[in-house]
Amino acid sequence: MKEIAVEFEKHNESDKVKELEDAVLELADLSEDSVHLSSAVQAIANRYQPKEEVVNNFRKLLEDEVSKLKGQSTTSDPNSNPLVRQFKEAVWKVHHEGQPMPGEEQEDIVMTSTQSSILNITCPLTGKPVTELEEPVRSVECKHIYEKRIIMQYIKSSNRCPISGCPKKLRADRVVQDALLLIEIEELRKMNKETEVEDFTLLNEDD
Repeated sequence: MKEIAVEFEKHNESDKVKELEDAVLELADLSEDSVHLSSAVQAIANRYQPKEEVVNNFRKLLEDEVSKLKGQSTTSDPNSNPLVRQFKEAVWKVHHEGQPMPGEEQEDIVMTSTQSSILNITCPLTGKPVTELEEPVRSVECKHIYEKRIIMQYIKSSNRCPISGCPKKLRADRVVQDALLLIEIEELRKMNKETEVEDFTLLNEDD
């Protein structure tokens, strides 16, 4: 969607760009909802044993849990979602390369949008790059990424995030593979490949 929007922006088809932007915002909102729903299901599964009254009231239990998680969420305006930001930055750069986006200072543009959405590029427990993890998951609380099997074992003995300096506590039902994670990791893979190609080109020029 981002690449298509960039093409539309190049041809000054602003209405089509706006339609895609609205779709990205909707997807970001749905992604957040899916994270809350996944966490709610896991929380109920951990907390309750199968009983007739629980089955009969499962929908209400689920709705209450989702509402509670939404209330605890630290997510702000959907416009701050990493993929929404990536989309807007890509479109903005078509005609404003090197200029800060409206409402931003020049010094804010330091990291790429992909770098800012993936907080740790290696799993703190396995040492593997996040692009090579078999089943990457992310903490809802601090947004750090881990290998699922390893972090679930770790949580059994410690609830502190293993990232040095991170004060957040981990819960098994709040460490999930959210809908955007795999997309962001794929974006990082692409960025790494582009960097490798650039480095190789520079090396040939030096030779």
